[in-house]
Amino acid sequence: MTWEKEIRAFGYYLKIERSLQDNSILAYRQDVEKVAAYLEKNFPDIAPEQVQLYHLRQFVNDLAGLNISEFSQARIISGIKAFFKYLMYEDKILDNPALLLEAPKLTRTLPDTLSYIEIEKLLEAIPMGEPEGHRNRAMLEMLYSSGLRVSELTHLKTSHYYQDIGFLRVTGKGNKERLVPVGKSAAKYLRLYLEEVRVHQNIAKGHEEYIFLNRRGKKLSRVMVFLIIKKLVKEAGIQKNVSPHTFRHSFATHLVEGGADLRAVQEMLGHESITTTEIYTHLDRDYLRQVLNEFLPGNKN
Repeated sequence: MTWEKEIRAFGYYLKIERSLQDNSILAYRQDVEKVAAYLEKNFPDIAPEQVQLYHLRQFVNDLAGLNISEFSQARIISGIKAFFKYLMYEDKILDNPALLLEAPKLTRTLPDTLSYIEIEKLLEAIPMGEPEGHRNRAMLEMLYSSGLRVSELTHLKTSHYYQDIGFLRVTGKGNKERLVPVGKSAAKYLRLYLEEVRVHQNIAKGHEEYIFLNRRGKKLSRVMVFLIIKKLVKEAGIQKNVSPHTFRHSFATHLVEGGADLRAVQEMLGHESITTTEIYTHLDRDYLRQVLNEFLPGNKN
């Protein structure tokens, strides 16, 4: 049993059995490749079936000494656990050495969110006189009003949009599908883009169904979405670290602050567990505490 062979087989397992997307599979493989390189260097000729818990703990201890965030450490350990769980599942090992491997405890925090005023400033910074302006406006409206992940946005197809009822059929993590409502403003700008811009494009073969296209008529990439947003943030003069995911967090935060039912927010975000969605209630409590201290007489400094 060699590391290279088993890591490759692990990748096939994640794709076929777990139905993970290519980005997730690559991340898992890279995590296992890190521990494989460490073990081959420090414990020469050790094969995957020979690994013990103390080998993995030494790797984790060395990992903690590097300038790597706790989140990254936890993700790598999660990848290692998934790999050895796979080996057990395939009956390639008798005992799982990663079963008792501990990850650092994480403090659950959210990245920057945008206020509604900041969302409006970003939207107003889009030059609507250009063909890309209509696309970018529709794109950002969709990110915010439907809480989409960037990969969900770029993979949207025309057949996924039910314009008559105002819903999207979104394929999320693990190829799980969900129906997400589209806000009125997003629906308006999406219709303008589809009917006045996209319909006139020369679309590349194989990309006919994708909604958001680049100048060459091909599906818009994740990287391009990041670059478009970074440029708009700069032009709008917003001093925050904004990414496509910021719109998703802002969408959820604004819903919770407005009193939306947590189960409904969970459904729209596509969270498997409501505990993931509950982080927004913590954010809401912090906001309420801030309001109390700022505006209630006797609490002001």
